Amino acid sequence: MSQSASAPLNSKSQLRKTMGFWDVLLFNIATVLGPRWIAAAGHNGTSSISLWMLAAVFFFVPGALVINELSSRFPEEGGLYVWSREAFGPFHGFIAGWTYWIYTVFYFPGLLLASASMSAYIIGGRGSALAQDRTFLLVVSLALLLVAVVLNIIGLNIGKWLQNAGGVGTYVPLLILAAVATCYVIKNGAATHFTLQNMLPTWNWDTVNFWSQIAFAFTGLELVSCMSEEIRNPRRTLPRAVFGAGALIALMYIGGTFAILALVPASDIDPQSGVFHAITIGSVALKVGALGMLAAVLVTVGNAGGVGSTVAGIARVPFVVGIDRYLPAAFGKIHPKWKTPYVSILVQAIASGAILLGSQINDTTRGAYQLLIDAAIILYFIPFLYMFAAAIKLAGRRDRSENEHAVLVPGGKVGVWVCAGLGFLVILLGILVSLVPPGDSTDKFGFEMKLVVGTVASVLLGLILYWRGARAKIG
Repeated sequence: MSQSASAPLNSKSQLRKTMGFWDVLLFNIATVLGPRWIAAAGHNGTSSISLWMLAAVFFFVPGALVINELSSRFPEEGGLYVWSREAFGPFHGFIAGWTYWIYTVFYFPGLLLASASMSAYIIGGRGSALAQDRTFLLVVSLALLLVAVVLNIIGLNIGKWLQNAGGVGTYVPLLILAAVATCYVIKNGAATHFTLQNMLPTWNWDTVNFWSQIAFAFTGLELVSCMSEEIRNPRRTLPRAVFGAGALIALMYIGGTFAILALVPASDIDPQSGVFHAITIGSVALKVGALGMLAAVLVTVGNAGGVGSTVAGIARVPFVVGIDRYLPAAFGKIHPKWKTPYVSILVQAIASGAILLGSQINDTTRGAYQLLIDAAIILYFIPFLYMFAAAIKLAGRRDRSENEHAVLVPGGKVGVWVCAGLGFLVILLGILVSLVPPGDSTDKFGFEMKLVVGTVASVLLGLILYWRGARAKIG
């Protein structure tokens, strides 16, 4: 074998083990926990509280158990791609890996737009108008993407500090939200009346579409597994960090939704920047207006960390697929100085920037944001169907019981079937309801057409690349 052909195969051996327990825990928080999901839940109303609880019990906990088992049994770079390949072979592994990667070109623009919208509140109450300004949103979004890309190319030993800051910068502002809401309610009473009846799910078009966002908000714990070979003692570190971060995240989603609705009525909550509008209202009423600006500064750092963690984790999937030669070999290259999969990171950033600009054509800011979110959800959920199905199939292999390092789903094969089955059904339901336009959408047919064409074209592009790579391997 020539030196050029063998070079990509040696790429993984050049990766540096730089992440410990706290790095992984904060990475998980930066990746999963999103103030915009609390804002979206508040906009949906008090019934979101019960939706969070349902999603936590029937999806988040079972999903965490499945991820812990698979990541401890197969602690390899590539995570979900590797699990699907192990269970179903190279073709299905590629489809899982491709859709897991390509979703980011739709997800990043939505995340960046929401992050930019929240950052407007750094200047206080005047930021509410700036949060809707298209030029401001685009400039700040592209700047955040650039920072995340540069730091992750320079190296995970540098980039991880952005992710760590992101975890802290995401959680602390939500603690501020909870504290402000508590003080506000004691002084002025709650803006929303909470009853057991109004916290139960109310099924309408908005709620049906929002269910997929609730499930999506609880995903991301699997992402750091894509970097398993850059984690110190991954079999021990990953499960502990997943359980720790999972508990903190679930509590904050539920508590944060109570808090935002206590400060602002659901009809007045913006689904992107509502958290910081609420903090601003509460802090001004309590005569501590600077607290709202502090929270906006922190969450801007938190959102940059969220972008950085997603860039870091997702980029490892096409990197490993490139090593396997189902994507162009350039994806499997490591930077000679910084030892990072820089080609994968750059391609990801360029595609995301293009989608960000394209999404703003002939649409409102909220309409573009919602379209990006639903397209991202559908593409992202496809590999989760593979992950849960892979857990069931791999449960029958002998190495499951023989692997002393594995953190297994309780209950043996029955436990795997229950946890993976619940996860599979929730994800399938999430894909179906993502196709339902929001209740206030003015062009429902146009919304659905953009969504279907965008997702189908994305999958077809992957299939073309796979067939090209498969022929090249045979040749």
